[in-house]
Amino acid sequence: MPRIDDYLAARNLAVEKLMRLPLDRIIQRSGLEKSENDAISVSFLNRIYQITYPGFEFVDASQANKEVPVQEQVLILHYLMADNTRKPTGKWIAYREISGASFYFSAFVKRAIDPLKKTFGQNIFGLAQAARQLNGEAIKSGDGGFEFHVFPKVALQLILWAGDDEFPPEANILFDETIGDFLSPEDVAWLAGMVVYRLIALSARPALDR
Repeated sequence: MPRIDDYLAARNLAVEKLMRLPLDRIIQRSGLEKSENDAISVSFLNRIYQITYPGFEFVDASQANKEVPVQEQVLILHYLMADNTRKPTGKWIAYREISGASFYFSAFVKRAIDPLKKTFGQNIFGLAQAARQLNGEAIKSGDGGFEFHVFPKVALQLILWAGDDEFPPEANILFDETIGDFLSPEDVAWLAGMVVYRLIALSARPALDR
């Protein structure tokens, strides 16, 4: 498990590399938007972040004075670093099919698959309610399936089969086949976990607080 110092070092390294790039190039290849004050606007799950340029400081525009978790900062910065102009193809693959992902598979299951099954395996309705708050689009897969466009060029699908008295719940998370062009396997595992845990948090909060 990475320590906070590891994340801070990864953040500093990413910022150092991004500072060498023109802002318009970062915007063009990421598909994100530039705000009026030359900041990068990022819609991430149910938050809106403004990232200054060239300092790459994060501000949560959706919740004043709320600190942006460094893990999320690193993930977003790594997406900004992707030197690729490909677009999603709509062909979905499992995590194991991502090049180099086998080493991180157990972490992926622990961070994303297991919590998804444990929390929503007997509560498909709760998953549907939480997914709507993250702009998840219902898909015809499993007993509950939803597609999330986390970044302009990064999408994933969460698919859940409900458990019963005879069989335990099952779950899968699929990614567009281009995911490896924009994020490393480790980043993909963290991303999947972030989506799942955000859904869990939303399902546990009163409606007025969401």
